[in-house]
Amino acid sequence: MSFYNMVYDVVVKIPKGKVATYGQIAALCGSPHAARAVGYALHVNPSPGVIPCHRVVNRFGSLAPAFAFGGVDVQRRLLEAEGIAVSDDNTVDLDIYRCHGIG
Repeated sequence: MSFYNMVYDVVVKIPKGKVATYGQIAALCGSPHAARAVGYALHVNPSPGVIPCHRVVNRFGSLAPAFAFGGVDVQRRLLEAEGIAVSDDNTVDLDIYRCHGIG
């Protein structure tokens, strides 16, 4: 299985109302130093309605400034629609919203 497909398999398991980090996904795919590659995979997500790439944030909880499917405002709206609070500086509190049960 390709790395991108492994990424998609992990991301699809992030439940509504939770987020995961690029690094967390990379580690679950067996490549803990491949956070950027996770970002590249999500940027070319073949099924954005099925693979919830909007639920992936950086290690500080920041939304993606170049969210591939409409920008940071769209990512924010999608997360808020799932009950995730996004602060004024476009960050999510990882202590509250990070998903720990994926993989």
